[in-house]
Amino acid sequence: MRKPKQGLVAIKVIKGDINRALKKYKRKVNDSGHLLELRERQQYEKPKTTRRKQKQQAVREQQRQTILEKIENGDNKAKMFFSKKKKKSYNTNKNEQKGEDLLAKYGLDKK
Repeated sequence: MRKPKQGLVAIKVIKGDINRALKKYKRKVNDSGHLLELRERQQYEKPKTTRRKQKQQAVREQQRQTILEKIENGDNKAKMFFSKKKKKSYNTNKNEQKGEDLLAKYGLDKK
């Protein structure tokens, strides 16, 4: 459902205090929803696409709740969904060792 439409935003400047008036103006514009509606209208989205996104979000939320419940019940396998994957680390020490071995093999000194 949409918010009821509000009229244009108008602010009176009291005692020449522009900063306070600007602050009030920004707050009223934000509360009125004009900018939000403008952003929504910049690109058309089909109703089916909107429903699909809502459905996908609901499925994700349900899966998340299920996993959290399993974790609370003590299922250790469910924890892997929330743990970070380990990055592959390339052992630079091995590569340096191979280089030193080659230098020693051919009688070259590393300088």
